Amino acid sequence: MSKDQQSELLRNELKSLADTLEEVLNSSSDKSKAESALKDTRSRLSETGERIVNQTKEAADYADDYVLQNPWTGVGIGAVVGVVLGVLLARR
Repeated sequence: MSKDQQSELLRNELKSLADTLEEVLNSSSDKSKAESALKDTRSRLSETGERIVNQTKEAADYADDYVLQNPWTGVGIGAVVGVVLGVLLARR
């Protein structure tokens, strides 16, 4: 699952939570429904967050391995990124 897909999944989970809470607030007679929806959404968001953290760690490990195997390429990439950022920041 790509970062964009995960971000979209997280946005959908938050929208679902907001919609459910709005519905409960409009009919504020059923408190248990709100608590249940909140617990369910927290669980789903937690799972999504864990997946994002794990994928970020994997990407960092891959980048670390790549730089260790190709140190000069890593230095070159870092220099290019630094120059690009410098140019962009200097324009402001």
